[in-house]
Amino acid sequence: MIEVKHLTKRYGRRTAVDDVSFTVEDGCIYGLLGPNGAGKSTTMNIMTGFLSATEGEVRIDGHDIAEEPLEAKACIGYLPEQPPLYQDMTVEEYLLFVAELKRVRKKGDRRVAVNKACRRTGLVGMEKRLIRNLSKGYRQRVGIAAALLGAPRIIILDEPTVGLDPAQMIEIRALIHDLGRTHTVILSSHILSEVQTVCDRVLIIAGGKLVAQGTPEELAGKLAARGIISVTAQGTREAVLAAASGVEGLSDLRVTAEKSGEVSFTAVSTTGKDLRGALSLALAQAGCPVLSMNAGSMSLEDVFLQLTEHTGAPEQKEEA
Repeated sequence: MIEVKHLTKRYGRRTAVDDVSFTVEDGCIYGLLGPNGAGKSTTMNIMTGFLSATEGEVRIDGHDIAEEPLEAKACIGYLPEQPPLYQDMTVEEYLLFVAELKRVRKKGDRRVAVNKACRRTGLVGMEKRLIRNLSKGYRQRVGIAAALLGAPRIIILDEPTVGLDPAQMIEIRALIHDLGRTHTVILSSHILSEVQTVCDRVLIIAGGKLVAQGTPEELAGKLAARGIISVTAQGTREAVLAAASGVEGLSDLRVTAEKSGEVSFTAVSTTGKDLRGALSLALAQAGCPVLSMNAGSMSLEDVFLQLTEHTGAPEQKEEA
């Protein structure tokens, strides 16, 4: 459905997106994951035609977004991070207006499309209410309903749950999961649990670069073979880390908690071997008794931290 080839966006001498390439298959929910400022929104804005690329190509269902913008945009329903809602319109008035903008030409067809979008997004009974009087969660629903108008095959959602309370987040995630049954969905987020819960496949962007892609399980599996060890030991932070760092084959030591003479940390075996025995011995010899030690597979959060923590922050747009 979507092909992105060598996509690059520069602002003067600064690069926001750096040679990103990926494909999006039909009928899946994709998560575009990355820290704040990684280049997710810039990538989405180029894919939807809101921004032009400095270099590279984006094809939407075979249509080049630069060469055939109308045909490409007709395939996309887009919810930006800040939905462009008219606060003084009712829900129905706004959605009818959007349907007309999207060239649903007959008045009867527009009303049918709006009613269908309201049913799909849980807005039945809210049609006559002013948008300014809606909660943030319902305003997000209005934005998603607007994205559905015009029967697009692809739905692109930029941070759809940002600013929502926990109950609203659960509702919007359930709605996104339902949309995935009939649409190809791309979901931008920096919330790891959201991506792991909702998405079939994940694209991780850091520093403007695509650093990994695959299912959450595949991404975890690529690094899980190395093994992650969680340890709690008695002693000072310096003594515990010094002892652990002396074990050959261990890397990425990260302190996760520290209190009352106890230090908890994680470490990764880069050899694929079980290094718990060697680590336990090293800590004991350093006078740092081990209180607990567990080996396990990596979560998406572990993968994300390892892939992004050493990637430089993307350069920001220069002021005009």
